Amino acid sequence: MHINITASETGNNKGSSGALVHYLEKENRLQPENGQAINPEHWFNGKHDDILRQEVRMKIDNNIAKLSKDDAKFFLVNISPSGKELAHLVALYGEQGAKEKLKEFSVNVMDEYAKNFKRPGIESHKDLLWFGKLENYRYYTHKDEAVKQGFKKVGDRKGGRQMHIQVIVSRKDMTNKVKLSPQNNSKGTNKAHSAKLGQFDRMAFKQSGERQFDQVFDFDRGLKDTLTYANTMKNGTAMQKAQMQVLNTLSGHPVQGLPDMIEHLSHGVAENLFQDIGQMIGATGKAAATLFELLMTEVPEAAQPVSPADELKKRKKKKKKQSQSVQISR
Repeated sequence: MHINITASETGNNKGSSGALVHYLEKENRLQPENGQAINPEHWFNGKHDDILRQEVRMKIDNNIAKLSKDDAKFFLVNISPSGKELAHLVALYGEQGAKEKLKEFSVNVMDEYAKNFKRPGIESHKDLLWFGKLENYRYYTHKDEAVKQGFKKVGDRKGGRQMHIQVIVSRKDMTNKVKLSPQNNSKGTNKAHSAKLGQFDRMAFKQSGERQFDQVFDFDRGLKDTLTYANTMKNGTAMQKAQMQVLNTLSGHPVQGLPDMIEHLSHGVAENLFQDIGQMIGATGKAAATLFELLMTEVPEAAQPVSPADELKKRKKKKKKQSQSVQISR
């Protein structure tokens, strides 16, 4: 599940939302292709699902009390399920049903968006001014490598299932009194700052969306498909990456209670709570012996880490053998 927050697809969120609303209406402006009419997708907000673009622009643009010309007026939340997640929805509900379920799910995401601010009176999507728009496709842009190499043209549809949701959410709450910015990087450590300006933990928000999808749709997400794993493998230390790889190895075993245990440990790894792999496994208490046994069956002696010095010796030895082989052949 990919969830991100940006200023705007059009690059500006300090003025009117008109340009962004127009851009997100692009599929409704498409001409029928191959004789197949394209049904228009209306805007929705958890209460209505037949909202027109004029209402979206008007309400977002009028909800800006006490914001200066240089303040952000709205934000764009992109909710993009992976191919596996979309296939799961379609298998459960069919193509049209998957669309409706994805819209319902986006309401849950906006509930989590509201809760993440930890502001009194901002408890759910009902306290926000927001509008969602389902998009069926994605399109190639000038930034795509396929376009640069001439294989595709700007505007061509991308293959596979590309269904996703775009949400415009006002900087101000539904009452037009409270400022809410997901660009506020405070995570509650500075209580005075959080009390005055609120807080927002982007990573926690993204993980909450992933967790909501798994719970609502009973989706069995492997460790490698989690945001925790991806973020650790990208930004973690060498030890954190090694620990995460061990957890991924263990995740392949059909042991009762193991998935929950691995999920718990993976968060600990992401927070850098363990000095080494032994300490990580030991944190499971009585289950540690079982995990060590599973690990030993999966990691043979030949797969043990090789030091840089040993690796260099191995390469020199291999190169020497190749040289001798050439001489013999001559």
